[in-house]
Amino acid sequence: MQKNEPRGALSGYRVLDCSIAMAGPFAAQRLGDLGADVIKVEPTTGEWQRHTSAGGARGNQINVSFLSLNRNKRSVAIDLKAEEGKAALYELVKSADVFLQNYRPGVAKRLGVDYDTLKALNPKLVYVSMSGYGEDGPYVQRPGQDLLLQGMSGAMLSAGRADEPPQAAGQFLVDAVAASTAFEAVLTALLHRERTGEGQLVKVNMLDAIVTLQMQELTVFTQGKVPQKRSHEPHGHVFIRAPYGAFATRDGYIIIAFPPLKKFGELIGEPSFLDMVDEVDGFARRDEIFARTRERLTARTSEEWLALFAEHDIWAGPVYSYADVVEDLQIRHNGTFVEYEHPTEGLVKAPGFPYQFEKTPGSVRMGAPLVGEHTREILRSAGLDDAAIDALVARGVVKEHAHETEKA
Repeated sequence: MQKNEPRGALSGYRVLDCSIAMAGPFAAQRLGDLGADVIKVEPTTGEWQRHTSAGGARGNQINVSFLSLNRNKRSVAIDLKAEEGKAALYELVKSADVFLQNYRPGVAKRLGVDYDTLKALNPKLVYVSMSGYGEDGPYVQRPGQDLLLQGMSGAMLSAGRADEPPQAAGQFLVDAVAASTAFEAVLTALLHRERTGEGQLVKVNMLDAIVTLQMQELTVFTQGKVPQKRSHEPHGHVFIRAPYGAFATRDGYIIIAFPPLKKFGELIGEPSFLDMVDEVDGFARRDEIFARTRERLTARTSEEWLALFAEHDIWAGPVYSYADVVEDLQIRHNGTFVEYEHPTEGLVKAPGFPYQFEKTPGSVRMGAPLVGEHTREILRSAGLDDAAIDALVARGVVKEHAHETEKA
């Protein structure tokens, strides 16, 4: 893959990504996709996610989890516990626009990379601190892990059966929402800086991110005084009338989303629905409606039902596997996935960009970097000469990847 010059909306901005795991790296990747020069600052042993992969999926030199969250970044490998390493980072901070970290509370200060320290070096710096529960408070030392926060969010009791355990989301939902929140926060802070010249501290925590995502549901509870009451059938959401959920057909599953009961009853051959009132019976008789829908839909295939429902403007859709997602006609039309060549992992196919810009589109300019792949290049740009970099390499303060050394 050729290293093209950045052409996205954030071209010209430099981001120092000192984050680990998913939420922080995902936010930084979004910035890189839009053209920012994202420098991944990682230990000389490599960021944690390099050594832990979801599903145990491994690559050639880079595991799949790291590969998925770190495209469009250059890597500099520095030991920040060494004073010389810290000094090298400080030189990078002077020319940076954004600094992103998700260390455990207190770690940034111990490392000397807290906001007050870096602000003194670069007053225009947008400093983003991500945490699980906030920078202080009673939960400050709790692990900010996705499933733990899903449980605390309340969302797991908004779907599923009343007599079954809460069901986790089918993706790392809290991490993804926190990443999007941090991405939005960076853009907002940069806009403020463009207008005023002021940098600032920005704090994002995962708990607030997943709670505020449920703006509608929680307001229904707090203002409408409607509690979460799960059904005995696996209804899709406690605040939506029946039928609403996934239903088995003769050969698979489809989604049904709160159709008009009379019309729906006529189409599936269920006479009990014909006299029901949508906004009354749809809630009061939720389990009954769900069960009778389930019984009727096994009579035909998914394709047959979806064709019938489309003809009569009933909201319905397929239940996809990932294999189905990749082959979907609309997904292909949208160019939802991108493909690019990686020097060690070969052809990579992955989700692309959730935004479209006519003049400043996102792009993949490079894949996930090897540990310290760009150490020399980055430190040169900060003003260190080759002799100084050689000395740091010799003392193990920084690391550069072998193939970069061979090219240098």
